[in-house]
Amino acid sequence: MAHIVVLGAGTGGMPAVYELRDKLGSEHQVTLVNEREYFQFVPSNPWLAVGWRDRASITFDIRPHVERKGINFIAKRCEKIDTENNCMELEGGDTLDFDYLVIATGPRLAFEEVEGSGPEGGHTHSICSVDHAEKAYDAYKGLLEDPGHVVIGAMPFASCFGPAYEFSFIVDTDLRKRKIRDRVPMTYITSEPYIGHLGLGGVGDSKGMLESEMRNHHINWITNAKVTRVEEGKMFVEEYDDAGNKIKDHEVEFKFSMMLPAFKGVDAVMNVENLCNPRGFVFVDAYQRNPTYPNIYAAGVCIAIPPVEATPVPTGAPKTGYMIESMVTAIVHNISNELEGKELDTKATWNAICLADMGDTGAAFVALPQIPPRNVAWFKKGKWVHMAKIAFEKYFIRKMKKGSSEPIYEKYILKMLGIGKLRG
Repeated sequence: MAHIVVLGAGTGGMPAVYELRDKLGSEHQVTLVNEREYFQFVPSNPWLAVGWRDRASITFDIRPHVERKGINFIAKRCEKIDTENNCMELEGGDTLDFDYLVIATGPRLAFEEVEGSGPEGGHTHSICSVDHAEKAYDAYKGLLEDPGHVVIGAMPFASCFGPAYEFSFIVDTDLRKRKIRDRVPMTYITSEPYIGHLGLGGVGDSKGMLESEMRNHHINWITNAKVTRVEEGKMFVEEYDDAGNKIKDHEVEFKFSMMLPAFKGVDAVMNVENLCNPRGFVFVDAYQRNPTYPNIYAAGVCIAIPPVEATPVPTGAPKTGYMIESMVTAIVHNISNELEGKELDTKATWNAICLADMGDTGAAFVALPQIPPRNVAWFKKGKWVHMAKIAFEKYFIRKMKKGSSEPIYEKYILKMLGIGKLRG
C-alpha cells in the first residue's frame, strides 16, 4: 500500500485528493494536509471585499467532506519537508511519512518586498485570502463613510492580475449603486507594461477592450509601475518606459488601496534544496514531477513557470483554473501508472481560461496555449460572464462538498463558452 500526501487544500489540492481516491481505490492511503480547517473559494474574495458575499457563503469545514470519502485530513502547517526520509514535519512536532507527495500549497504572499504594503502592519489591502478580504471590507466601509481616492493594482513580480481588474470594476459598480462614485477618483497601478497584458502578453483584443472599459468607467492608470514603498495614505511609484528607463516618479495619495502582492513559494517548500527556483516555485517536468525528487509532484500556483515575456517591471505568468485542473489530472494518472509499474504518459494542458467579473458585466478570455504563439486567442465581454461566474462559484463549492472528481472546466466552463473540448 502506498501513502500519497497532498499538501494544500485549495482549488488544486481539494480536487487532487478526490481524484486520487477515485483513481487509486481503497488499497492506497490518501492524506490531505492543510494549515487551516476550512476551504476557501478564493475567486469570490473580490465580492467579499465589498460586502457582496460573507465568509460563510464561500468557506466550509474540510474534514467531514473528505473523511466521508475515505481521505485522511490533518489541519496543521507543514514546517519542513525531509526528502531524504520521505516525511514532513508538522506544526507541534508531529511527523508524517509519505511515498508520494503532491505539493499544491499555492503561494506565500510576499508583502515584505514592498515596504509598507499589506494588511498586516502595512497600508494596503489584499483579496488573496478570505481573512484579507474581510479586512479589506472593513476598510472599504470606512471609505463609504468618508469617500476619497482609491488605488487598486499589482506590485512588481505579481503574476495573477485578473483579480485586480475584477476588483476595480466591482468597486466601481458598487459605488455607482450607492450613488457616490462621483466622490471617489480611481487609479489602477500595475507592473504590467500595458492595460490588458494580464501576465500573458495580452489575449486577443484584451488591451483595447480593457483600456476602453477603464476609460468608460473613469479609471485612470499607471502601467510599467514599480511601487517602491507605501506610507499611510501615500504610495510611491516609479514609472518606466518600454525600454526599462525610469521616466517619472509618482506620489499617489489614497484613502483606500488594494494591491496584489508578489508571490513566492511557502517556506517549507522553498527550503528544500534543488526543489525550487530562487523564488520558491517548484520545478516540474512535462508530467508535473520534480526532476530531482521523482516521488514529488506539484500543481497550481506553486509551480515554476517562466514569464511569457520579459517586461520592464517584473511580471509573472498566471496559473488559471483550467491549467490547475489539467495539472491535477496529469498527476493522478501518472502516480497511478507508477504504482502499476507503467511509464508516465499524461501531460497537463497548458491552456488559460478565465472568467473575470466586472460588477454588472464580465470578460472571458481563452489562450491556447498560454504561451504565444497561440492557436486560439479569444476575449469576449458580456453580462453573461457575470452570471456565469456566479453559477461557477456555486457549482465548484457544491462539487468540493460532494467530493466529486469529475473535471469542471471540460464539463461546465467550456460548454458554457461554446468552445468544446480543448486540445494542447
